[in-house]
Amino acid sequence: MATDDTATAFWLARPGRAELRREELPARGAGEVLVETLFTGISRGTETLVFAGRVPDSQRDAMRCPFQAGEFPGPVKYGYCSVGRVLEGPDGLAGRAVFCLHPHQDRYVVPVSAVTTLPDALPPGRAVMAANMETALNAVWDAAIRPGDRVCVIGLGVVGLLAARLAARVAGAEVLALDLDPAKRVPAEALGLAFAEAPPAGADFDMVLHASGHPDGLVTALGIAGFEATVLEMSWYGSTPVTLPLGEAFHSRRLTIRSSQVGSVATAQRSRWSHARRMAKALELLCDPALDALVDGESRFADLPETMAALAEGRLAALCHRVRFPAAEG
Repeated sequence: MATDDTATAFWLARPGRAELRREELPARGAGEVLVETLFTGISRGTETLVFAGRVPDSQRDAMRCPFQAGEFPGPVKYGYCSVGRVLEGPDGLAGRAVFCLHPHQDRYVVPVSAVTTLPDALPPGRAVMAANMETALNAVWDAAIRPGDRVCVIGLGVVGLLAARLAARVAGAEVLALDLDPAKRVPAEALGLAFAEAPPAGADFDMVLHASGHPDGLVTALGIAGFEATVLEMSWYGSTPVTLPLGEAFHSRRLTIRSSQVGSVATAQRSRWSHARRMAKALELLCDPALDALVDGESRFADLPETMAALAEGRLAALCHRVRFPAAEG
């Protein structure tokens, strides 16, 4: 348990081994806030790669998260889905629920500019998906989906499901949510999405968003993309090599593979949208009670080292796993 001048944080001591550590909490300065954490979310794709020590040397700077401490592969304090309550801060912020791109830690001091207040209609427990929604929103911008487009989203993790939900709101768009796991039908249909375990015969999509995290999914995406269609790659593979069949119909169909990564605002929006504006919109888009269907696991902060290991090793299956802090229990 942290005291007034300390905090407890989740650290990856070395690949495959995590622990909770007590550390000094800096005094709050002018223009800063002291936040007490209520919930954090685990970004399974990225955080399990970090846990396994699979961040390539060439990407260590690019993969740094705000307020990260330490270096890859460890010891490192990593994470970016924190929802808390402001204990101390400038007028108007004290007592407000906020989202921050901060690692798993029970209390922290950050600049006011690093927190975004939650809309009144957004419960703190759902707001742990803010970073996921921001990623999905950026991907849909990168995809430039047009009214009436035939769209397939492959890989129904949280980001894939959120991207499919946003794509389906484009007027006239026909969206298919695709995943090999039949259990993904439940959350997909809870969001009003058409679900399939395999592509339909003769599939010919205008846009394919790939978010499965597996190279085989990207191969499938290339196979169902229509003439001059775009495959938007949302997955990050860490140090895993990816081999693609670019000698088949890739050239004759004039296909495009484009990456999407949340670190930069999508090109078409970049001149007008700041990261802060994009995050505020992501939080607004989470004011949708249907999205509670995506949170299907929760555990205590005290158990996070064991929980992260179980998720990374596949012993614990969860779509969106939420971490509950003592402040939320009170």
